Amino acid sequence: MIKKETFSYEQKEKNLVEFTSHNNKVHLFILEADMMRIYHAADEEYRMNQTWSIAPGMEDVPFEGRDRFDLTPFTLPEYGVEEVGGTLHISTKLLKAVVHLEGFAIDWYQKKEGHWEKIAGDRKTQSYNFNQQLGDGVFHYMERDSSDLYYGLGEKGGMMNRHHKRYQMRTIDAMGYDAEHTDPLYKFIPFYLVHTSQASYGVYYDNYSDSIFDMGAELDNYHGLYRYYQAKKGDLDYYFILGPAIKDVVTRYTWLTGKTLFPPKWSLGYSGSTMTYTDAPDAQVQLKKFVDSCEEYDIPCDSFQLSSGYTSIGDKRYVFNWNHSKIPDPVELNDYFHENGISVCANIKPVLLDDHPNYEEAKNKGLFIKDQSGELPEISQFWDALGSYLDFTNPLTINWWKTKVKETLLSYGIDSTWNDNNEYEIWDERALAHGFGQRVPVSLIKPIQTLLMMKASYEAQKEHNAEKRPYLISRSGGPGMQRYVQTWSGDNFTEWKTIRYNLKMGLSLSLSGIYNFGHDVGGFAGEAPEPELLIRWIQNGIFHPRFTIHSWNDDQTVNVPWMYPEYMEEIRHWMKERVKWTPYLYHLMYLAHKEDEPILAPTFYHFEEDSHTFVENDEFLVGKDLLVANVMDKGQRERNVYLPKNDYGWYDVNSRKWYEGGQSLTVEASLSTIPLFAQAGAVFPVRSGEISFSSNQQEERGLLIYPPKGNSELAKSFYEDDGVTLSYQDGEQSWIEVQMKTSAEHIEVLVGITGKYEVPFEGIALQFPQTEERTIWVNGVQLRETFSYQVSLIEGGQV
Repeated sequence: MIKKETFSYEQKEKNLVEFTSHNNKVHLFILEADMMRIYHAADEEYRMNQTWSIAPGMEDVPFEGRDRFDLTPFTLPEYGVEEVGGTLHISTKLLKAVVHLEGFAIDWYQKKEGHWEKIAGDRKTQSYNFNQQLGDGVFHYMERDSSDLYYGLGEKGGMMNRHHKRYQMRTIDAMGYDAEHTDPLYKFIPFYLVHTSQASYGVYYDNYSDSIFDMGAELDNYHGLYRYYQAKKGDLDYYFILGPAIKDVVTRYTWLTGKTLFPPKWSLGYSGSTMTYTDAPDAQVQLKKFVDSCEEYDIPCDSFQLSSGYTSIGDKRYVFNWNHSKIPDPVELNDYFHENGISVCANIKPVLLDDHPNYEEAKNKGLFIKDQSGELPEISQFWDALGSYLDFTNPLTINWWKTKVKETLLSYGIDSTWNDNNEYEIWDERALAHGFGQRVPVSLIKPIQTLLMMKASYEAQKEHNAEKRPYLISRSGGPGMQRYVQTWSGDNFTEWKTIRYNLKMGLSLSLSGIYNFGHDVGGFAGEAPEPELLIRWIQNGIFHPRFTIHSWNDDQTVNVPWMYPEYMEEIRHWMKERVKWTPYLYHLMYLAHKEDEPILAPTFYHFEEDSHTFVENDEFLVGKDLLVANVMDKGQRERNVYLPKNDYGWYDVNSRKWYEGGQSLTVEASLSTIPLFAQAGAVFPVRSGEISFSSNQQEERGLLIYPPKGNSELAKSFYEDDGVTLSYQDGEQSWIEVQMKTSAEHIEVLVGITGKYEVPFEGIALQFPQTEERTIWVNGVQLRETFSYQVSLIEGGQV
C-alpha cells in the first residue's frame, strides 16, 4: 500500500540533519558550501560501510576503502536550519535544500544576486523507494524539464546530451561496438550533470551495483515529467553538487573522486599496438620489425603495447605466462625496444582459466571470487573458455598479484601494465567476495574489483622502481580510476561514424572526471581502414592524451602508419605533428593533476555563456585556447566551424587570419589539413626543431604566440620538469613565463624561465602570425622583417 510517511528531523554533530519516519531514516550531510549528500539505508542485507570512490583531493585510498561516514576531508561549513510550513530549509551561503517533511522530497536552490532560486527538485510523487513500495532495489526520481540538458555518465555512445535516453550502468566486453548505439560499454560512472537556464549542477551516486539511468525516455501520466536512477542493490547515497557553471561542477566532482595521475611524458607519445604481432608464431621477430619499421619510415614512437598473445598456450591466454616459442628472450626483446627509446606496456588480465598453470595454486590459497557456497571458486565465461576472477578484496590476492607483476613482467624490463578485460563479468549474483574479512556479494562491488586491480598493479610498479612515475592503462573502471591509470574507449569498430561518436564519448568522459583517455585510432575490429579514413582518424587522435593505433582486423592486416606507402608522407607529417604538440599536452596533463582541469572539453565547457556552443557539434577544445574541428565524413574537403564568442577573437592556425568570435565559418579542409583555431591571446608551448624517429627523445622548445588585436596585457605560464621521475614533488620543476602587452601599433613580449628544474634546451623559438603588421618587441629587441625569434636562455632573459 502506498503511504506518504511524515518525517521528523534532528540536527546532529558534524553537519548532519537526520530525518526519521516510522520505518525510515534519511541522513542529509552539509559537506561544502556547494555540496550536500543524501543517504538512505535502503537494504540492511546489502549495506556497504566503505567507499572507494569518495577521495576528496586525494591521490590514493587504502585497499580496504575509506569509512563512508568519515567526513574529515570536507570543510563542513556553517549552515542554517529553518522550518517553514511543513518544509525544512537547510542552507549554506550558496546552496539550499528544502525538504518536504510529508513523503520526503527535496527541492534545491542556489543563491543568486541575494535571492534563492530553485534549480532542481525531486519528483513529488514517490521520489524514493521507502518500504520497497517501488519494488526491490534503489530508486530516486527527480523532476525533469523538457529544456534540460544532461551530460556525463562517462563512456556512453550517441550524442553528448543524454536527454530522452535510457542507459545501463554495468560493464561488459563490448568488442566491435557501435559507437552511436551500443549500451552498456566498459566503464561504470554513475555521475551526470545538468545544465539549465538557471544553473548547472551534478548528481553522483556512490553505489557500485548494476543500475539504470533514465533521462526522460519514460513517460507516466501520473507523475509529470521525471528522470530516475535505479540500482539493483545497496543503499541510496548521492551527492548534489552546485556549479553554478559547468566547469565548477566538473572540477568539484573530480576533486571529490580523487586526483588525476601525473604520468611520465612518454605516455603522451605515439603508442604502437596490434594483437597480430603477439599472435604470430615468430612474435619476437615481428615485434622487433615494428621498431625497425618506425626507424625506416621515420615515425617517432614512445611506447608499444604488448597484446596478450605473448602469454598464450595454444590458442588461449594465460596471464603471467611467457610463450617462449613465440618470444624466446623477453629481456632481449625489451632491451631492443629500450635501445630505440620505446617503452613497453604488457597486457594483463584478472582471470585465470581453469587449466592455467597457476590455477590450482590460486585456488588452494583462496585467491578467487567464490561461488554461493563460499568455498569453491566461481566459474565464469572468459573469451572462449572458462575461468575464475581473482578477488582483489582479499589481501592474499593483492600480494600474489603484485609479486607476479614484479617477477614475470617488471623484472624482465616491462615498463608498464596494461590492465585489460577487467570488466568483471560475473553474472551469478550469489557469488561472494572476501571483502577484507567481511564477505560481500560481488554484485555490490564489481567496479571496485576493477579499481583494486589497477591499484595493485600501480603499487607493484611503485615498489619495483620508487624513483619513476608509474604509468598504467585500464580498459574498464569507474569513479576514481583517474588516480591510477590512463584509459581508452575499448575495442571500437572501423567505420567513419566511430570517429565522431568516439569523440563525443571521450568528451563525456572529460565531463565525468576522466581526463586521460583516447581511442583506438584506425578502429580495432572490422576491416582495415581505407587510407582516407586512417588519415582522418590520425588527425583526430593526435590531439588526444592517449594516442594509440591498435587493431585486430578481420583480414589479418595490421593498422600501422606505413600500411599505405602511397600516403606515407602525409601520415608521417601528422605523426610528427603529434610530437610538436606534446609540450602543450604535457602542460595540460599537469593542470589536470594539480587543478582538476580537463585536457579536452566540448566548446560549451569554456564558453557556457554562448548558447550556440550547446548545439551538438564535432568540435572540441584542447585546453581553453585551441579549437580543433576534425573532418569526420568521407570525401569532405570543407568544414563548417563555429567560433565561440570571446574577448579577443580567434586566429585560423593554418591561414593565420584573425576572426571575430560568435560566428560560423566554412574553411578549407583538404586531406592534408586539420582546421585549427587559436584564441587571440593564446600562447602554446611546442616542440621545435627537427622531429624524427632518432631525435624523438630530444627537447627543443618553441612558443606559438597569437597576440590580441587591441589593447591588452596578458601573462601565461607553462610547466616543465624531467618528465620521468617524482622529483617534481620536491620542487624540481620550472615554468616558461610569458608576458605580453599589445596595442594597435605594438606587441611587446617578455619570455624567461623560473624554477629549480634545469631545462634541457638552451633557447626558445618564438613564432608569430605572418599576417601581423604591428611592430614586435621580444625581451627588448625589435624583430625586423621576420615573425620568429630565438630567445637565448644562456644570456638570461628572466621575466
